Amino acid sequence: MSPAGRRIAEAAAELFYDRGITAVGVDLIAEHSGVTKRTLYNQFGSKDRLVELYLAERDQRWRALVRAAVDACDDPVEAVTAPFDALRTWSETNTRGCAFINALAELPDPAHPAHRIAADQKLWLLDLFGELAVAAGCPDPTALATRLLVLHEGALATQPLPIDTLSHSADLARSLVRAEAPPRR
Repeated sequence: MSPAGRRIAEAAAELFYDRGITAVGVDLIAEHSGVTKRTLYNQFGSKDRLVELYLAERDQRWRALVRAAVDACDDPVEAVTAPFDALRTWSETNTRGCAFINALAELPDPAHPAHRIAADQKLWLLDLFGELAVAAGCPDPTALATRLLVLHEGALATQPLPIDTLSHSADLARSLVRAEAPPRR
């Protein structure tokens, strides 16, 4: 990506997250990135392509953070709840809630490429919880994964409120995993 393209992508990402996807037009993105609309269109073709890039790059960063948190766990039971630890780290700099939930609300058409990226991110996390529950020896990994996803997403959705739901959600998640995991020897 050219330096101008990188400036456009960074400005778009900041604006989409801070103001919302539908509230931001190409004029504002061009202004914030210091380029002309022509340059923006030459680099990306459309606002939709910028939205896709924004969510895809955000998804890559999130998955890398979650994977690092999982990989840092020596105990497979602890690894199941590592995404909650990753969320705590992520939330330090992402205070406007979940960009993927926001995108799903703003882009309801399942055929929209950015909608698919946001939905795939949630399904990836569900699958990851399931894989980790299997590795921890939990007898019903599918049900546990669903419960953990609901707790995780609830903590994320309530992030902008002046209450700490993440700590309570993480504690509850650990309790659920410990209740289902076979005893350690």
